[in-house]
Amino acid sequence: MGKPAEVLNFPNPSRSYDAARHGVCFWGYDSKREISFLVEDKTLAALNPGMGTGEMALLATFDRNRERILELAKGLYTGGPQNRYTIHD
Repeated sequence: MGKPAEVLNFPNPSRSYDAARHGVCFWGYDSKREISFLVEDKTLAALNPGMGTGEMALLATFDRNRERILELAKGLYTGGPQNRYTIHD
């Protein structure tokens, strides 16, 4: 399966920490709908060892690595009916 025809964009810089799912949530948009992403705590820890474990540290790590994380999200995105993706190592 090739890349989808839809282009995934991230015009909304919002992100939030989800303690129940142990990660930072953010959203992308293709031409038709909103796509949810979660990057797991352990993935953030691998991007920035020694970052700390609290919500503020995890959000700061996300912010410092935003472009890299968005590229990972684009790589996971397949189009079609799926509208939730998890970035993990």
